[in-house]
Amino acid sequence: MAHLWGKLAYGAMLFATALNHDSMTDNFADPARLPAWLALGREVAATALARGVTPRGFGGFDPMAFAPGRPDAEGIAVIHWLRDYTAVGAKTHSGIWRDLAVRKRKTEAGAQLDIVPRLAAERGIATPALAATGRLIAEIEDGEREQSADTFAALLHAIR
Repeated sequence: MAHLWGKLAYGAMLFATALNHDSMTDNFADPARLPAWLALGREVAATALARGVTPRGFGGFDPMAFAPGRPDAEGIAVIHWLRDYTAVGAKTHSGIWRDLAVRKRKTEAGAQLDIVPRLAAERGIATPALAATGRLIAEIEDGEREQSADTFAALLHAIR
């Protein structure tokens, strides 16, 4: 369960990178988007911990950097690691992005992402970033929105 929750924290961020057409690296490198990454990581970490699971990551991705009470600098360091990690691979965009932009099919948001707000609500944890990301992905899937800077801005607006 620890690794699954850690992967969920990373996956939530990948879903958010698919809201626009920028590469994963460009998404993680943009300081204006940092509030989204921090909020997503915090919401997943808080939910995991409230459910008795300490999330574990991989490489330099430590989901506990987003745990309640941890300083922003720890989460920011993880986002910088993601920026660098995604910059060296051949894969510029996530599979989620490809599902939406290339294959024009639904993603796994319903099965992977959308469950966390429900689990969080059982413990009284607010998840505005996760809920907004899931809603925005669904709107793209349904043809109601485009993958764009405006769609990512809607995520940032939802977490203010």
